[in-house]
Amino acid sequence: MTQKVVVIYSGGMDSYTVLHKALRDGHDVYALSFNYGQRHVKELKCAEQVCAELGVKHKIVDISAINQLLSGSSLTSDIEVPEGHYAADNMKSTVVPNRNMILLALAVGYADSIGARAVYYGAHSGDHFIYPDCRPEFVQKMNDVCQIANYEPVDIVSPYLAQTKIEILRDGLAMGLDYSKTWTCYNGREKACGKCGSCQERLEAFALNQAVDPLSYE
Repeated sequence: MTQKVVVIYSGGMDSYTVLHKALRDGHDVYALSFNYGQRHVKELKCAEQVCAELGVKHKIVDISAINQLLSGSSLTSDIEVPEGHYAADNMKSTVVPNRNMILLALAVGYADSIGARAVYYGAHSGDHFIYPDCRPEFVQKMNDVCQIANYEPVDIVSPYLAQTKIEILRDGLAMGLDYSKTWTCYNGREKACGKCGSCQERLEAFALNQAVDPLSYE
């Protein structure tokens, strides 16, 4: 039976794969994207284009006003995006305080309002070390809360929680997905920088899958 689900869809390669996984599983997908003031807002344009091509119902919600409360991240504040591979001391500045809890809470509210019983998001094992709100214990606790937060329970689903970005890409390539329709770079320029942690991780995933990244790099 077709199930109505909400997919938090940033426009990046992980959520792009999650979106297609939900569609391949036969769900009635409602994609939800957030403008939280991220400098890499180009990802939202990718999300919009993909959903239009797929005929997926899609909302982009502007919550950038919350930045007056959430300072200190290089993704949203006037702080230089660090270069180099992911490491706690290098990438901690890319943490947006409480971001996933906020986004999940909004997505669950949306899900409940349209009668969807699950919210999908793209946390993966490569994020566990740096981002507390991508760790299994966080997902489990959020799922526990979302079972009782409304009259009807809503499941928090992270299909790649135990997989790496390398494995996510491998799954997506097996599905025949076109990753030129995604955006990963933390810098909001015309081409991907190839130097920030997000670019480095993406390029590594393609290399280890013996595949060529279709994005253009500076």
